[in-house]
Amino acid sequence: MRTRLALALVALLALLAAAAGMQSASAFTSVPTGAPARPAPPATPDPSLTDHQLTYAEGPLDNPDKGLAVYYNAGTDQNTGYPHSITWSYFPLSAVMTNAGDCTALDWTPVEKMLNETASYGNTAAIRFYLDYPSGNPTNGMPACWNGKVPTNNDTYWGTQSPDYNNAFLLSSLQQFIGQFGAKYDGDPRIGFIQMGLIGYWGEWHTWPENGTGGQPDFMATDANAALIVNAFANAFHTTKIEVRYPTSGGGAANNLDVGYHDDSFCYREGTPLAGVTLPQSMGGADYSQLQYALNEGVENKWITDSMGGEVRPEIQGTAFNTWSTGANGSDDDMKACIEAEHTTWKLDQGSTSYSPTDPDVGAAVRAMGYDLTVPDAYYKNTVSGTASIGVKISNDGVAPFYHPWTVRLGLKDSTGKVVKTWNTSWDLRQVMPLKIRAFPDWNVGADPTYLPFGYPQYFNTSVDTSSVTAGSYQLVMDVVNPLSAVSSSAKSLRFANAAQNADGWLGLGAINVGAGGGDTTAPSAPTGLAVSGTTAGSASLTWTASTDNVGVTGYDVYRGSTKVGSTAGTGYTDTGLSASTAYSYTVDAYDAAGNTSARSGPVTATTQAGGGSSSSYEAEASANTLTGTAVVAACTGCSGGQKVGYLGNGATVAFHNVAGGSGGATQVTVAYTTAVARTFQISANGGTPVSVSVTPTADWQTTATTTVTLPLNAGSANTVTIANPTDWAPDIDRITVGVGAGGSTAGSFEAEASANTLTGTAVVAACGGCSGGQKVGYLGNGATVTFRSVAGGSGGAKQVTVAYTTAVARSFQISANGGTPVTVSVGPTADWQTTATTTVTLSLNAGSANTVTIANPTGWAPDIDRITV
Repeated sequence: MRTRLALALVALLALLAAAAGMQSASAFTSVPTGAPARPAPPATPDPSLTDHQLTYAEGPLDNPDKGLAVYYNAGTDQNTGYPHSITWSYFPLSAVMTNAGDCTALDWTPVEKMLNETASYGNTAAIRFYLDYPSGNPTNGMPACWNGKVPTNNDTYWGTQSPDYNNAFLLSSLQQFIGQFGAKYDGDPRIGFIQMGLIGYWGEWHTWPENGTGGQPDFMATDANAALIVNAFANAFHTTKIEVRYPTSGGGAANNLDVGYHDDSFCYREGTPLAGVTLPQSMGGADYSQLQYALNEGVENKWITDSMGGEVRPEIQGTAFNTWSTGANGSDDDMKACIEAEHTTWKLDQGSTSYSPTDPDVGAAVRAMGYDLTVPDAYYKNTVSGTASIGVKISNDGVAPFYHPWTVRLGLKDSTGKVVKTWNTSWDLRQVMPLKIRAFPDWNVGADPTYLPFGYPQYFNTSVDTSSVTAGSYQLVMDVVNPLSAVSSSAKSLRFANAAQNADGWLGLGAINVGAGGGDTTAPSAPTGLAVSGTTAGSASLTWTASTDNVGVTGYDVYRGSTKVGSTAGTGYTDTGLSASTAYSYTVDAYDAAGNTSARSGPVTATTQAGGGSSSSYEAEASANTLTGTAVVAACTGCSGGQKVGYLGNGATVAFHNVAGGSGGATQVTVAYTTAVARTFQISANGGTPVSVSVTPTADWQTTATTTVTLPLNAGSANTVTIANPTDWAPDIDRITVGVGAGGSTAGSFEAEASANTLTGTAVVAACGGCSGGQKVGYLGNGATVTFRSVAGGSGGAKQVTVAYTTAVARSFQISANGGTPVTVSVGPTADWQTTATTTVTLSLNAGSANTVTIANPTGWAPDIDRITV
């Protein structure tokens, strides 16, 4: 009797809470339906601080609480298969409600076992309780204490007994359990997501086909009773993210609460004709699809505050990401559209255990899921003392925000890599919204796909006290504290999409001196390997080998003769505004944050081309260009020079100046661009009639592709080429290459993976996120070769051939033209196997376009090859 009275009291309290407007639930502000208004723009960086630009690199595939999840399998290694950070598990309610005489006595042992084992691998858990599991084990998760109190329905379709979800005792017992569940686990760092479960088959809040249609009985709870369960979860969990199956669950009871959704039929198509069960009707979906329900309920923007989890439909697990670049195919729907429109944070996909970690489609999808944070800039003075101001910009290239209020820290590392000082900040990563969102056709803002600008690179600033720090030179670092680290030394760190992201979780922001002068009096080494990587009639491009320093190199100064012409943080520079057919002498020095400057490099001479050279390449980010509107220079690992110009279009333009037109006339201009979505742009020369160009998506925003148009150029090197889109967004632009040789031949850039080339031995085409075209040729050397065919040699003679390569270790290769004597080249490591660098050699080519260029290494492994440029 005591148990029954307690349960009745719980039920009464829940009903009173519901009648009072559910005031005990978490405070929550709903987001209006339709195209959401952009958040307020962030503050601008403090102009007194120095801007330290950071280099982009792809983020990890197993960042916490996002991406793909796998089933819990007790006692097995959770970190095998495709990289992931979430482990998922069901529990029958009977596994914890074990006392046949007391429903309030709970044994959490099986949950604790799963959570502790999962945490030991550095992962978080996503969990759900169920009562009715057709064909599962057990099929009946009802606890023994319900015997004789909760009637069941005979399920003739599944052959199981389904509980009466409208039974007063069941509803009271579930609300009491949920209250205890929240008291035990709300805020537990071992748990990433909790799905409400409990109601319907598999806890999925439906009882199909026993749903009252087609003459079948209706086993489902009424909306009013289901709403009691929704409200009980919202009352019990205020920190841990909770999700319910549908926007319509409980009559939409969760739609104005701090509750997300989980789509358990993700990106599947069914019926005749095939219709998607995730995408809305306006995007080829069924009238019962997840997002059609969201639109009907007016909650398609709930992702701004709450997570979207779920499961890739089991029938397509293992194949669903094959259509990433091509759209829907059979039962696999358009995965890219599903993730973008749903703003997916995570999905259970047991088939992911067979995915290759280097599959570019799966990688692009996983990085798009949830958050994908990068730090493009850090702002601070190079030498500080006492109170110092530190700022960063953080951008989000994912489809959803980071949903947790984890602490962001700043720190200092000494020369040994030891963190010697940390400061907690008040920075809230939940404010960093996706830079763009995909519009629903239902919003009537453009044909699908239309992308709307949404978030901004969010600027955060704080003051730190350095008075207790020993004067000296340090690395300024930043990390995000995963609360799981308090209970597991294996906790996965939140890592940024930056080249300076360390495996220990700390992101390097740059060198900083603390105290007067900082104590650093050591100058960097002089740059070596200064070489000319290319010339045009009006420019010269240089590369060199990075200098070393006891703390860190901040940048390089470039000198033309005795005149300083520019500075750069990288190991390449293009000097523009030069005269044709003229020789220039260049040197480079390096400097660190303390102002120590190295000796100059050895000189190199660059001779610009005459007005009719074979080809000319112009970087979009060159300082001589003109950018208007929102156009901005951005990091791009797959772009020539490591940069591009983005946010073009809608009136924003980039104009290339001093473009060589040779003897004038119709000239082929090749545009290298990046775009993760189909876009168009207009290109014009000297203010003339623009040519409209439509381009298909590249693999991602860091991978380039090219398209070629013909423009009328004037003779000489005073042409201007402008790229724009007056009415919509244009692709990001890497560079243009202008062919001005006989017959208007295009620039001599040749991809290693081109089908016309010949590969021998172990040589193979492989994906490469940082390579031109998204591919390269690897496993070269030890007899394996790649031969570029139909290489244009212009009028013949000595030609500079630039080789773009990737290698994580020092390697060498031989390069030869037309079977001639090979030139041996040694190269140092690039940042990784996805990041390119270039080296230039001189080869003798024949006139015309029938040359062959072969890259080999007879006795060892060669670097992987991206392309050659002649």
